Amino acid sequence: MDDLVPIGKAAELFGLTVSTLRYWDERGLVTPTERRGGRRWYSPDELHRIGLIQMWQECGLMSLDDIAAVFAGANWRAVLRDRVRAIEEQITRLEAGKGHLEHALICPSDEPATQCSHLRAVIKERMRGNKITPEEIHGSLTSS
Repeated sequence: MDDLVPIGKAAELFGLTVSTLRYWDERGLVTPTERRGGRRWYSPDELHRIGLIQMWQECGLMSLDDIAAVFAGANWRAVLRDRVRAIEEQITRLEAGKGHLEHALICPSDEPATQCSHLRAVIKERMRGNKITPEEIHGSLTSS
């Protein structure tokens, strides 16, 4: 098969290490199409699979166990739904963090960490058990 790619080239194509591909092989996530002289060679389909694993880890924040479950076909939709929910929760946390940091950058105080009334109000709310968002605290500050 002329379209087979050796493990070193496959690793290079995706910016991975050869040891990563060997580990994925040990985990059963990828399977070399052929071995020549003890060297693993991958078909276009296996290269696609390598790309999926890499993309799902980087973009989908999926564990290798999650990826293995998807490939196995066992409850793969549930696995993906769980990841989507986890990503949505992370997006919410990141947006809140971004809002607080952006506020600190535009705060009129020269020392927002210690003197910003907005951040003080946020911390008071957190001490009450309310992990308030920047939008919520801005609304309560402007309405008072």
